[in-house]
Amino acid sequence: MATNITFHPGSVGSSERIDLLKQKGVTIWLTGLSASGKSTIACALEQHLLHLRKFSYRLDGDNVRFGLNKDLGFDEVSRNENIRRIGEVAKLFADACAITITAFISPYIADRALVRELHEKSSLGFIEVFVDAPLEVVEGRDPKGLYKKARTGEIKDFTGISAPYEAPPNPEIHLKTNELDVTQSVAVIVDYLTSNGFI
Repeated sequence: MATNITFHPGSVGSSERIDLLKQKGVTIWLTGLSASGKSTIACALEQHLLHLRKFSYRLDGDNVRFGLNKDLGFDEVSRNENIRRIGEVAKLFADACAITITAFISPYIADRALVRELHEKSSLGFIEVFVDAPLEVVEGRDPKGLYKKARTGEIKDFTGISAPYEAPPNPEIHLKTNELDVTQSVAVIVDYLTSNGFI
């Protein structure tokens, strides 16, 4: 770890930034099994917020692995580091008053707790959204054919099949996507943002 570094606070304070942008920074952390609907909901939510003229940005699991995290694999240590890095990036966006929408499987409770702690230490909002669908439902969707490959052993350490998924015990929002469609799911999140003063 580097020791010859100094943190430089921003030239604009958080209260001034909030006043200028008319919104508070927050990270909306969507977690759930592959094919549960995370990316679809994240895209729809970003579109909805941008049409409301809200400064928002989406970080998607696959997209981030093309760049920032392309050096990481899918073993447990790499998954932990993947989420830690994303947590730091999301915190920077939230500090800039963005409504940051993340869509990551993020299978481990401890990793998600670490990201929450990063935000809370900086007095930034963090909303955990459990995008929940039963295994048989997500396997039935399987748009990338990943579950089929995992079942045949072609993909190792696949969450929900050969690697664990630790469901959030107390998420701020619990979306059952075998019961709610995308529009309904977005509405639930927007209602939460509104009622809690983020927008």
